[in-house]
Amino acid sequence: MNELAIEFRFTLPIGAIPAPHRDAAERKAREAFILSLLKQGDLSAGRAAELLGVDRWRLSELMSAYAISPFDETLTREDLGREVADAFSDFR
Repeated sequence: MNELAIEFRFTLPIGAIPAPHRDAAERKAREAFILSLLKQGDLSAGRAAELLGVDRWRLSELMSAYAISPFDETLTREDLGREVADAFSDFR
């Protein structure tokens, strides 16, 4: 599989910024970018967690903070009913 790598570079004329503040801002920008891709369906939750270097629990917290539903909102009531029925049929 070919991986696409994206690098962002931009210049902001804002004067001197302490390194810890700059690093925190860069981390936040990376987080926002990855979570935006997740929200749009371009990344899976597992891949987003991997790229962010977080576990699933932390990813869940981030998703909540960014108003990202953990559920496929394109499912209809009928689709969900079929999934539930299929899941329970495995126990019979």
